[in-house]
Amino acid sequence: MWCELSQANFFDEYQIEGVSPEDNEICLEVAPENLSRALKTVQNAKAVKVKLTKKHCPCLTIAAELPTLSSIGRIVTHDVPVDVIPRRLWHEFKEPSMPDFDVSIFLPHLKTMKNVVDRMKNLSNFLVIEASQNGQMNLKIETDLVSVTTHFKDLGNPPWGDVASQEGRASQSRNPDTMAEARVDIRRLQQFLMGQQVQPSKAMCNIVHHKVVHLILLHEDMSLQYFIPAVVQSG
Repeated sequence: MWCELSQANFFDEYQIEGVSPEDNEICLEVAPENLSRALKTVQNAKAVKVKLTKKHCPCLTIAAELPTLSSIGRIVTHDVPVDVIPRRLWHEFKEPSMPDFDVSIFLPHLKTMKNVVDRMKNLSNFLVIEASQNGQMNLKIETDLVSVTTHFKDLGNPPWGDVASQEGRASQSRNPDTMAEARVDIRRLQQFLMGQQVQPSKAMCNIVHHKVVHLILLHEDMSLQYFIPAVVQSG
């Protein structure tokens, strides 16, 4: 999963001194549950300050000014341990490139999709996602005992044809009615759908036939990409 947030949309003041003027960035590794726990306690804060500090170890120090009935301010501070990623490993933390997909399509309403997947997970551990360039998408469960398909139509397709990196691909001349599909672990798709706290302005799905599903969410102040590898059917 890859998530990108614009600092201008979250911080009134922002200052960073990276390793050099050319590489003005810092890469940190943090346990998600530790950061989530600290942020939950400051949801109602009047102001929050986040700093990289050196205490018993490198930490993200989160200082929150909480509302109070008296004139005396109340500050709560959390020190979240982090690991500083060495510069030699930075190449492992770059934004993944968009795969050379066969089909790209807008997703249906995520809440509707989640309800469908939640029902299907009781029938199988795997789900087939298939879509075409004519705006059709199917979610399919196929076992020895049952076959279930949910159809979506008129979803539309993103205008990726103008992107230079996508020029000349075979999928540009692909029959728009031809389906591309990927069989995925249904729990991974469910994790993606359960994690959405906001309804994005755009939600898209790229499918590399029998290889990977690339999901993209765009919201006003963030973008999120999620990759689910295809699972080969045994037997």
